[in-house]
Amino acid sequence: MASLQSASAAAPSPSAGKGYDPEILDIASYVHNKPIDSELAFDTARWVFLDTLGCGLEGLRFKECSKLLGPVVPGTVVPSGARVPGTDFELDPVNGAFNIGAMIRWLDYNDCWLAAEWGHPSDNLGAILAVADWITRTNKAGKTKVAGGKIFTIRDVLEAMIKAHEIQGCLALLNSYNKVGLDHVVLVKVASTAVVSKMLGLSEKQTADAVTHAWVDGQSLRTYRHTPNTMSRKSWAAGDACQRAVNMALKVLKGESGIPTVLSAPVWGFYDVLFKGKKFEFQRPYGSYVMENVLFKVSYPDHAQLKAMGKSAADIKAVTCRTHEACIRIIDKLVESLRKKIKCVEDPQFTADYHDPSLRTISNGLTVELNDGTVLPEVVVEAPLGHRLRREEAKPHILAKYKRHLEPHFSADKVQQLVELGQNPEKLESMSVDEYVDMYVCKDSKFF
Repeated sequence: MASLQSASAAAPSPSAGKGYDPEILDIASYVHNKPIDSELAFDTARWVFLDTLGCGLEGLRFKECSKLLGPVVPGTVVPSGARVPGTDFELDPVNGAFNIGAMIRWLDYNDCWLAAEWGHPSDNLGAILAVADWITRTNKAGKTKVAGGKIFTIRDVLEAMIKAHEIQGCLALLNSYNKVGLDHVVLVKVASTAVVSKMLGLSEKQTADAVTHAWVDGQSLRTYRHTPNTMSRKSWAAGDACQRAVNMALKVLKGESGIPTVLSAPVWGFYDVLFKGKKFEFQRPYGSYVMENVLFKVSYPDHAQLKAMGKSAADIKAVTCRTHEACIRIIDKLVESLRKKIKCVEDPQFTADYHDPSLRTISNGLTVELNDGTVLPEVVVEAPLGHRLRREEAKPHILAKYKRHLEPHFSADKVQQLVELGQNPEKLESMSVDEYVDMYVCKDSKFF
């Protein structure tokens, strides 16, 4: 931290002489100085990487998503630009981050992190992959050197993902942004800004500056996620956050200074303006905990007792979901036709287990009562298939999901090639980013 203060003094700004908020310093120090030595984190990151790319390809199949993608001005091609998987677009890294981030998030099917604030840390791949691809292609082209001529490998991308997951997840563990009306994509913006700043070759002090801009940037309201304003912006909000992150990091690369007390400044800082005067609370230092414990979204069996009884949804009188507090606050509104029949009741033990760092289970118990008075036995699931405690059990399902998402876009041979490569960690991680992304290029996509 002392080195950051010295660097700040060498580059005076309107806030020269004021120390950086420690929350900012901790993020910058983590990104620049913390080695990731957890093979569990890298193995999980590889599965997240494949799953996230697959979710993005699946999103492209929907016109409401694909219509938003491509260059800002139709026909624009950026030499050595970032490629967008499933397309033939070659874009600047800012728009590339939006494209990849939007397609990843479109169907709400990539990984999730359930804490005081829910979110989807793999959203950050939009910024990470676009920047890594653009830098690598630019440096290979040889005309201009970016980030000291760095050639990124997939291993580098996985490390950036681990750190972005950690920043977003740790900021969410004890701090609820939705309680003050802010959307969780603020955390995507902060995490992506931090990791792409390091990727772009910014110093630790410059990374701190860029992160301050992520906090001072206009934050998204959650209203597009809730009645009466629920709409498709919720599906491209993460792409917008990725885009802003890359844009702000590039501005700092050009010499823009930071806002050292962006969080704590009285009256005008983030805490007083947007967080009801509260400071962030932290459960743990930054490491690799979030990636190791992230939750995958994979298929799992439904409540099958009705079928066995010859009953249907019309026979249901009531459904009671015994759950944890965060579910009641965030997503207790379910399928509209059943909504009036469903009630969510908190189980204090479920809530305690949900917040327990060693468990982080997402327990739910479902009881169905029929119109004829029959009450079906409660079905309780403490850890869904995507949970850390069931990781090995889930991997075949994650792989099948990835393969299913590849198939509409590529030939059977290409699908098999990508699936096999994804299961070969040594080969995959040693590949340069541009060579790997090229395998996903579609010159004649039927979805555009």
